[in-house]
Amino acid sequence: MPPLTPPALEEIQAARKRIAGVASRTPLLRLAPRAGEVELWLKPENLQPVGSFKIRAAASALGRLPRAALARGVYTASAGNMAQGVAWWAREAGVPCAVVIPDGAPQAKRDAIERLGARLIPVPFERWWRVLVERQYEGLDGHFVHPVSDPAVIAGNATIGLEILEDLPQAAAVFVPYGGGGLSCGIAAALRASGSRARLFACEIETAAPLAASLAAGAARAIEYRASFVDGIGGRSVLEEMWPLASALLSGSCVVTLEETAAAIRQLVARAHIVAEGAGATSLAAALAGRPGLGPRGSTVTFPAGPLVCVVSGGNLDPSTLATILEDRLP
Repeated sequence: MPPLTPPALEEIQAARKRIAGVASRTPLLRLAPRAGEVELWLKPENLQPVGSFKIRAAASALGRLPRAALARGVYTASAGNMAQGVAWWAREAGVPCAVVIPDGAPQAKRDAIERLGARLIPVPFERWWRVLVERQYEGLDGHFVHPVSDPAVIAGNATIGLEILEDLPQAAAVFVPYGGGGLSCGIAAALRASGSRARLFACEIETAAPLAASLAAGAARAIEYRASFVDGIGGRSVLEEMWPLASALLSGSCVVTLEETAAAIRQLVARAHIVAEGAGATSLAAALAGRPGLGPRGSTVTFPAGPLVCVVSGGNLDPSTLATILEDRLP
């Protein structure tokens, strides 16, 4: 598909109307300060009906389609969260839903998808990644909802940016987990379209950080992917159609370790009474680590002075994984 362009403010506002009554307007919460810490705020998208921001993306993408386009049902490729968003919407609309899911997806996410009435099609990670690249899966002929590089998906995600600025117009930077770039680029587009000077830092996990590698190379790059308990972000590469957006809108990549992410999950539980999945906690992990972001061609980008906002993208975490992390062990 051709490279994407940032959604205009009018498109984001239209998406906001489409998702009204489906997605919640989540609050912006101040993280109880500790000595020596910067001012930190949390945007808890784990409070959405499906436990993640993906309900915004699904409602925006599917809410704009005529009923005839849904006659054969809908399907998506997802590690779990977009699947729940699409399945939730499909159940409400009364249309069938199928989900191509990596066979290593957490059981908690699998169970939630099936409770929403969707049919699971587990495949190896490599095959699942091909669906994202090829935008289709042989044998399924319903309407395919791409979890990342769909303009309406990006516009739905961008509504988070509008809410952040309404609640904290002086935000200096926003930290957002980076999976395929639909969330981070959407929020960054909303900030820019609204006239904000806040920077957007994409947050990646050390086991799968294609954006950092791509920024260093100056072009979309593939990487060696390693599975971990941080299953909601990270892939084999930056999608080619997302690279122009990501390289233009994002200030840099903040790569965090598994240990830092587990520590952030514990802090969210103890200090904010929030349960975040691994991906959702990378934003706080990056802000607390305080390391400069990785910018183009090996450059570094320091965090600006002022309030920092961490988007907690989701909270769909297996209870056993959470228990292990709370015991100060790594899953």
